[in-house]
Amino acid sequence: MNSGSVKKSVIVDTNLEKAWSKVSKITKLDWLEGQKSTKFLGNKKSGVGAKRIISFEDGSDVEEYIVGWRPKEYFSYIAVSGLPLDAYHSTISIEKNKSNSVKITWESYFASKSTKNEFEEFVEFLSNFYVKSLKNLKKEF
Repeated sequence: MNSGSVKKSVIVDTNLEKAWSKVSKITKLDWLEGQKSTKFLGNKKSGVGAKRIISFEDGSDVEEYIVGWRPKEYFSYIAVSGLPLDAYHSTISIEKNKSNSVKITWESYFASKSTKNEFEEFVEFLSNFYVKSLKNLKKEF
């Protein structure tokens, strides 16, 4: 079993409330690299227990469940299908940086029974995906 993590951050010139308002809309993911559409799965729209499915331009779908939620601080989710992994837990957090700027951090931990080479390729892909997506998010402010 291979396990690893990816952690990327971006500084955004905005306040905590505006940053949280943007990232906590868990199906409004225009900033997510390669995202085609995102829909809720179920009636819960935020907080622990909310579910979503993200469809990507490459034809893949990733189903995720929110498992942690602290307003204006973070939310955590797990992917239950759609990734070449056996486990995936991720957190997007926001912290006040200085006057009118925040640091948004996207961090994940994951495991896979794939080959070492396949796993390393996925880690590189995920790292680049986070960097591109966070750059897109920064442009939204």
